[in-house]
Amino acid sequence: MKIAVSSTGKTLDSVIDPRFGRCAYFVIVETDDMSFEVFDNQNVSLGGGAGIQSAQFIASKGAGAVITGNCGPNAMRTLSAAGVNVVIGQTGTVREAAEKFKRGELNTSPEANVDAHYGSSTGSNSGMGRGAGLGGGGGRGMGRGMGRGMGRGMGGGMGRGMGSMTQADQPEFTGSSSSPLPSKADEIRALKKQTQDLMGEMQEIQKRIASLEENN
Repeated sequence: MKIAVSSTGKTLDSVIDPRFGRCAYFVIVETDDMSFEVFDNQNVSLGGGAGIQSAQFIASKGAGAVITGNCGPNAMRTLSAAGVNVVIGQTGTVREAAEKFKRGELNTSPEANVDAHYGSSTGSNSGMGRGAGLGGGGGRGMGRGMGRGMGRGMGGGMGRGMGSMTQADQPEFTGSSSSPLPSKADEIRALKKQTQDLMGEMQEIQKRIASLEENN
């Protein structure tokens, strides 16, 4: 069976890219013999519709399943309509994911786990994000934008302000001055997603460090 894995690199030992529609590469693995093909993702820089275009591309390659970190609703619907199963929330290498899938250890998901604009270039590529005031923060912590020049701005930051969040600061967290203050469940969900993104980022950095050390 062919499976498609969103990847940061061109080998089976490359780290899984947490983005689907805007991942760097697609590695399509034949699980019967672990042979694979690599395709540059031509949809990385699209202003919109990257998830749909990437889903259509994967379906055209005959993949029966997609393994990735995060998948938005538009891509999920397109993949589902094409009969392609989706496994989300994965980290590690392409090889590890393919082997887990082959052993039947991965479960497919019927729903997206991020919104339609996840991974787009609307986030800051390198700037200082505005903190969400996590853990009773003041709402203006100096979170670092984790963008890598590939449209993956994580400008949300993880600010830890002093004191309690006020209503005046709330629009910076929700994007709407009329929105209610975020609930504890909302903050937990946001933190879990940020943790997952950061884990993927750290794995990629560690992989790059190892590669540079080998070439010294």
